[in-house]
Amino acid sequence: MTDVLIAGSGPTGLTLACTLALQGAAVRVIDRRAAPHRESRGKTLRPGSLEVFEELGVAGPLMAVGSSGVVLRKYFDGAHVNDTPVDGGLLIGQWQIEEALRERLAALGVRVEYGAELTGITQDAAGVRVELADGTVIGAGYLAGCDGGRSTTRKLLGIPFEGSGQEEPAMVLGDVRAPGLSRDFWHQWFTSEGGGILLCPMPGTDTFQLQATPEQDERGELVPPSLESFQRLFDRCARMPGIRLADPTWLSTWRVNVRMATRIREGRVFLAGDAAHVHPIAGGLGMNTGIQDAAALGRTLAAALAGEAGEEGLDAYQVERLPVAAEVLADTARRYERVVAAVRTPGVGTEAGLD
Repeated sequence: MTDVLIAGSGPTGLTLACTLALQGAAVRVIDRRAAPHRESRGKTLRPGSLEVFEELGVAGPLMAVGSSGVVLRKYFDGAHVNDTPVDGGLLIGQWQIEEALRERLAALGVRVEYGAELTGITQDAAGVRVELADGTVIGAGYLAGCDGGRSTTRKLLGIPFEGSGQEEPAMVLGDVRAPGLSRDFWHQWFTSEGGGILLCPMPGTDTFQLQATPEQDERGELVPPSLESFQRLFDRCARMPGIRLADPTWLSTWRVNVRMATRIREGRVFLAGDAAHVHPIAGGLGMNTGIQDAAALGRTLAAALAGEAGEEGLDAYQVERLPVAAEVLADTARRYERVVAAVRTPGVGTEAGLD
């Protein structure tokens, strides 16, 4: 029988899978997606995450691709104001992190099972039974829900996801090419009339991650992300007519949500990463907090599988990580408010959200 079934193959789920597989546990990883994505999403690894990855044997390949420092080039109303070097961690795309973790996991004999949608969970003292949309039933000693902010695992368990959030997107995002734009800087354009657009060069690619204030139409309604909308936003904020954005490979929106699960253990089922908590992106703490969740849950489950952890030992994960999540929510909310206020001043950018 499977020792631990992991729902979700993002950085949290893959980190947990590698941690357990390295200790000899029988692990399976399922994901409702049909295939891996190639989206930049979370893009910064902090030192604590790199320490975890060093233990897993994936830090080297990631450091060979990523950038350990970045220069923020700030503009205001189209004019270059200043440059600020920052070292907030290793800059690298989330898809590249997941790829390295998948390769490490495959070397340990485990491959992600795609197209596997979780639809039911039952459990007793002996283990967990998971039902998939195609009727498959998987038995496991434990289940880890690492399946994101809209976590099916959390919803099936009926665990409240308390907090606050905004209905309207605060940001549009994407991965685009910008031929002719220097890749030596993370470009950050803000305007006196409000709003802005950021283009960050993603290492190991020829693309930039775009973040921008959503465009509004003539009725004041938000325009969905598209290459055409991105170009209009760029033209308004950057005022560089020679640059034409191209080849979007990811289009998305981001809403301000500050929420956390009221509990992250339900018997033999655990929550980690965005399934357990979501918060503002300021400071780049989201993916990193999930990786630390995975490391802590890996220790807890390894001890349980070795017969070294009873009920109190299983509760140790929740006791350790729930207070951390609460502090991260409060911290990132403060950081986000700081950035939103600070960028109204010429020459100030996202560094206002760093420590």
